[in-house]
Amino acid sequence: MRRLIAFACAGERLLGTLDEASGETGLLIVSGGNEVRSGAHRGMAMLAQRLAKAGVPVFRFDRRGVGDSSGENSGFLSAAPDIAAAAATFTAETGLRRLVAFGNCDAATALALFGECAGIDRLILANPWVIEGGGDLPPAAAIRARYAAALRTPKEWLRLATGGVSLGKVAKGLRKVAQAPAPEEGALAVRLITALHGWGTRSTILLAHGDATAIAYRHAIKDAGLIAPVALLDSVSHSFALPGDDDWLLEQILAAL
Repeated sequence: MRRLIAFACAGERLLGTLDEASGETGLLIVSGGNEVRSGAHRGMAMLAQRLAKAGVPVFRFDRRGVGDSSGENSGFLSAAPDIAAAAATFTAETGLRRLVAFGNCDAATALALFGECAGIDRLILANPWVIEGGGDLPPAAAIRARYAAALRTPKEWLRLATGGVSLGKVAKGLRKVAQAPAPEEGALAVRLITALHGWGTRSTILLAHGDATAIAYRHAIKDAGLIAPVALLDSVSHSFALPGDDDWLLEQILAAL
């Protein structure tokens, strides 16, 4: 059974979707970026349906100012009240004994930062966001990784020689790499690493190997000494949208649950 639930958060009305099941451990899904609760390519809605069939109740919601929820969208760093309200609603509606949360991208970072105060017992974090600010280029770490891979490929040298590569884009990318701060200089990365140390093995990290956000995360935490288990998928899809990615994601979440 799938049903809609309206609940309050900081004077606003939020809307969530509950996929009911008999299990006493439930999964709260937090959407990344400005995505609505169905997720990219309806991925989170389909994931919730499959988990419910496996006996796991799942709750998804739109945070303030996104999708069907009222209020102002102030970004993921303002999502602590939304996550807490959704967790409380999920628990009250189902009588859960254990609450696990899953988030991709900046939702993963928000859960690491705010999940403890929301009463969440365990986290499953995909491609956590560590990048300060915005811009139209991938993170510097991802640019470096892609250039390194390209230099090992004869086909890429041929593209460069025959004009198949934009030298302007290459120069722009190199400037970003040169100007990028060291990982320890990023306040968001420091906050995330500190939070993950607190979660320890109560968090599981899922990474798409070729995704720019995942590459930036691996670069930022490489000397952090984190002990959370990590699972790596050979995919470039940030939202796990390539054939077979959804099956891998389901398997990883069930294993963590």
